[in-house]
Amino acid sequence: MVSSTQKKWRLFRAWSSRHPVWCTWQVTYRCDFRCGFCDYWKEVQGAEDEQTVEMFVEGSLKLAKLGSLLISLGGGEPFLRQDICDVVRAVALYHFPFVTTNGYHVTPELARDVFRAGLWGASVSIDYADAAKHDKRRGIKGAYERAVRALEWFSEARTYPWQRVNLMCVLLHDNLDQIEPLLRLAAERDAYFMIQPYGQRKTGSGRFVHGRDSVSRTLVDLHGKYQNFLSNRHFLSQFDQALNGGVPGCKAGTAFFNIDSAGDIAICVEERGGAVANLYRDPSAAIVQKLRAAARQNKCADCWYNCRGEVEMLYHPVAIFKSLPTLFFDTGRPSDKARSGLPVFGQ
Repeated sequence: MVSSTQKKWRLFRAWSSRHPVWCTWQVTYRCDFRCGFCDYWKEVQGAEDEQTVEMFVEGSLKLAKLGSLLISLGGGEPFLRQDICDVVRAVALYHFPFVTTNGYHVTPELARDVFRAGLWGASVSIDYADAAKHDKRRGIKGAYERAVRALEWFSEARTYPWQRVNLMCVLLHDNLDQIEPLLRLAAERDAYFMIQPYGQRKTGSGRFVHGRDSVSRTLVDLHGKYQNFLSNRHFLSQFDQALNGGVPGCKAGTAFFNIDSAGDIAICVEERGGAVANLYRDPSAAIVQKLRAAARQNKCADCWYNCRGEVEMLYHPVAIFKSLPTLFFDTGRPSDKARSGLPVFGQ
């Protein structure tokens, strides 16, 4: 495994050479939740349609030719894979693996094992501080209780100072008043809080889009109030524009890209139907060239996901100096950050 210090240098080298620095890598599209604002669970897929651990080892090595990347292991629900620890271990050989989960299948033992495998950060999706509302939106009774427990177990299971735990929230049409209680819930468990707006392209429905113009001010004010609000302040300041016409200048294909559960590569997760390359069939240089060619045709302004907005902050002249320091200091807990006085990645 490449050391943490070497990975940080390799990440900086990837950024400075204008290679992508962020990759969303879908480990499965299977999901046992029935969220109304996501339709991945409607896709019919079995474990036989997914990449094997051996493929993740091969793919991780090929991506390493670009440098060390921030890699978000998603789905679907990643913890439906019985071999998720082995997948994390394969990616962690050269990169910074993160995972986002609904928390339902997490156990204390699994939280410990996945961190020992080299996981850089774990995010648990919770959209309401009200258990009944969260369960209803997720379509599963007990979803809120399991998610909160997963947040606690991840927080307790961290092996190294650099490992981070986040509460991840999707801003919907009816949960702006839930953000501050969720910030407190995360802080009580020594976890960070991050947020992204619902993207209409995921389902084609505008039902869950938040319609108020005061979202940015509310979020920026809360960011100044709560030490554990990890999302980038400039990213938050763009929410109103994102919800009312969109933010131009998307860097999909140049700063970030998506790999689906079969290894097909697209400029972003919402373009997964238009793959431009395959991780296992195309050489690394060809993948970069094909992504850049597709990026030149990209005029989309439909989303403001973390995998777009937060990553694009690394190319903002002011935000970059506030974001990079925590890639070089091991401050994985909000309480550690408060003691050290260092900025956090995403601040």
